Amino acid sequence: MDPQPAVERLKELDREIRVLLHAQSVLNWDQETQLPEAAIEERAEQLSALEGIVHEKKTTAEIGDLLSDAGADSDNPGGEKTLESLDRAFLRQMYRQYQRSTKLPAKLVTDLAKTASRAQSIWQSARANADFGVFAPHLKRLVDLRIESTEFLGYEEHPYDALLDEFEPWAKTSFVTEIFGSLRESLVPLAKEISEAPAVDDAVLKQHFPREGQEAFGRLLLDHMGFEFSRGRLDVSAHPFTDKLGRDDVRITTRYNENFLNSSVFGTIHEAGHALYELGFPKSIKDTILGEGTSMGIHESQSRLWENFIGRSLPFWRYFYPLLQQQFPSELGEVSLEDYYRAINRVEPSLIRVEADEVTYSLHIIMRFNLEKKLITGELAVEDLPDAWRDESRALLGPVPKNDADGVLQDIHWSFGAFGYFPTYALGNLYAAQFHDSLRRSITDLDARLESGDLTAVLSWLRSNVHAPGSTRTAAEVCEEVTGAPLSAQHFVRYLRDKYSDIYGLH
Repeated sequence: MDPQPAVERLKELDREIRVLLHAQSVLNWDQETQLPEAAIEERAEQLSALEGIVHEKKTTAEIGDLLSDAGADSDNPGGEKTLESLDRAFLRQMYRQYQRSTKLPAKLVTDLAKTASRAQSIWQSARANADFGVFAPHLKRLVDLRIESTEFLGYEEHPYDALLDEFEPWAKTSFVTEIFGSLRESLVPLAKEISEAPAVDDAVLKQHFPREGQEAFGRLLLDHMGFEFSRGRLDVSAHPFTDKLGRDDVRITTRYNENFLNSSVFGTIHEAGHALYELGFPKSIKDTILGEGTSMGIHESQSRLWENFIGRSLPFWRYFYPLLQQQFPSELGEVSLEDYYRAINRVEPSLIRVEADEVTYSLHIIMRFNLEKKLITGELAVEDLPDAWRDESRALLGPVPKNDADGVLQDIHWSFGAFGYFPTYALGNLYAAQFHDSLRRSITDLDARLESGDLTAVLSWLRSNVHAPGSTRTAAEVCEEVTGAPLSAQHFVRYLRDKYSDIYGLH
């Protein structure tokens, strides 16, 4: 039997699912950027209804029959070996999606969507008032639903595997635990060494920087990075994010703190890295399930590579700092490039993850990973989470939050039930470090290009090596193909030690 007709029909069904997912993203984006407060309850119903339709589409018996006709099964998810490699990659992803989706009851899926939509609004209010008690019942419901999900999805080693797999396909909790252990062993002493060195002054970043100037500079950066405003937007939200609303509609948000320049500058660069990935899939796959990031770890590698390895580098600012001075002449006109460079790379253990420096950022993630595992196994009750957060913060970072807004309520992720997401941030740092090493080997005059404001070589290299495969490759496969080695913490640790030894005069 010729498997090609089955593959073509599956592509039609997949396209229907993509359209619905993009419509869902429109509602989510609107909720995070401009939805009136009184409309929240109905929006929860809308999203729940749409999630039910998407789930029904993903689990229709026709997909199961077509996968079988194409020869896809648990031993051979890519189907008949006579098929083109792109079709086999498509089948592998469709088979994976079908298997995960059919294990989850429709009621559980819609309950999660409705609970998450309501919880996000409650979280915003709770955070504004530093009141975890208001949010706790909603979080408990989300944790219970996620625990229920693990039971339906199943797992080989740890219940957290089932949730991690949603964001970092085929990764295991044991792998993340091991690599985070290695990372922690290196980061904690490095942070201590830096803390004992003379402090870097970042007062220049804490002057008054009007929002209008920050937005203008952010748009200038986006233009140079290659972000296409004909295919995207820049907006404002409480928590910066990127969302794909269509194959040619990728939107990013940032936030402006008029008393701290870093928030918008590096938040905008970070989200642009995500957006460029989503906009970089070739025509052959961008309309299909393959036109997605292969994992959130790889996705985060793109945002972190742009934000830190490029955006916090001295060659980058040799070109862009004079432009920033032009935007804020009274604030930065007399500040030297070296003082500015040291300020944006100041290392200081802090309470807020999104404003953390490169050295301590991953410790924030390890803390959340530890807490999530305990929540999902039942070792930690939701009502005990604030105290557990403070204990972990003290052990890993040093400072302890004085209120819930700076502690357990600072991130939006748990409010929409995204357990398993946090580890991908630190994995992204590790992938980014290995990609950056390969990038520098390929583009030997990279620093000279950055100093001239030419970012096209970076984007071109990423498009060819990381973006082009989409999800035709797993994260592990992309890492091996691009860098010639499996993921390791050592590239990242070496990068940090080299960079910050220079900035802080370490020996």
